[in-house]
Amino acid sequence: MIRLAVIGLGRMGRFYAQTLAALGPRVELYAVADPDRGARAAVQAELGLARVLASPEAVIALPEVDAVVVATPTSTHAEVLIAAAKARKAIFSEKPLALSLAQTHAALAAIEHAGVVLQVGFMRRFDPAYRRAYAAIGAGQIGRPVTFKGVGRDPSCPPLEYANPASSGGLLIDMGIHDFDLARWMMSSEVERVSAEGTLLVCGELKALGDIDNAVINLRFANGAIGNIDLSRNARYGYDVRTEVLGSTGAVIVGGISESALDGVQLLAALAPQSDQTPFFVRRFAAAYTAQIEYFVDCLEEGRQPAVGGQDALAAFEIAHAATLSAHTGRSVALSELRSLAGN
Repeated sequence: MIRLAVIGLGRMGRFYAQTLAALGPRVELYAVADPDRGARAAVQAELGLARVLASPEAVIALPEVDAVVVATPTSTHAEVLIAAAKARKAIFSEKPLALSLAQTHAALAAIEHAGVVLQVGFMRRFDPAYRRAYAAIGAGQIGRPVTFKGVGRDPSCPPLEYANPASSGGLLIDMGIHDFDLARWMMSSEVERVSAEGTLLVCGELKALGDIDNAVINLRFANGAIGNIDLSRNARYGYDVRTEVLGSTGAVIVGGISESALDGVQLLAALAPQSDQTPFFVRRFAAAYTAQIEYFVDCLEEGRQPAVGGQDALAAFEIAHAATLSAHTGRSVALSELRSLAGN
């Protein structure tokens, strides 16, 4: 049996705790940690845990813990990852690993030095539909991938304490990183150049934080393919995640909004208030979230590194960082420029 601990009991941490508690005899949810007393009490009452601690350090110090799931605020990821690596704990971490390239490299260096397992929470790679699409592309069913189109739209403006770029990274990093990971994964090519435009038109409260609510990002892949991603905080009609890869002989499309069409025009009306308080992304990707944790446990049992690891996190973050810089400066940003500035 593998003993895991969850660090951070916000909406994602609590979901991971519930997922691990339900996995059965393969694993034991051994402990959880969060500085918020109310969050600890809620999880303890729900799951009946004996070890509910206040700090990451306390959980990491437990010799019985084999692995940790890091779901703390993004701005704290790097320090928790480094501490876990030094304690020789296997790590599953929510994305991104840090809010700067320097912190990301520092975390990866600590993990590599310790030789511990690391998996990053790019759960869309575990979604059944995305896996079928990826397999179809790999089997040559659409020919050579030529263009990538990603749509990532949340149904409402985020809470300010969550949206603050100082803690989350902002729209392009916090939200766009999933699409950036999908782009390089599905196109089987690294991104070479990024150009981004952003605006703030709906979620006016984000102005005080210096963030945007809508963005369009163009990508140039190293293999010559091109891509486009649009991100939004104001898709009032619902949570909208779609991906299309156009190939030389066909195309594959994942996701979409199913509404009745009238004369070929699709009308997307505002959704009625939902009684289900489960986060919209958990409802959409529930199977993927569970599958990625099960895969992490498989890797621990079999003593192998996960296929979704630190270099994937670094690559997606570099794209997000370049997109953020492009949006702020109004110019295209080559990823080689970032690497040169970082000394890599």
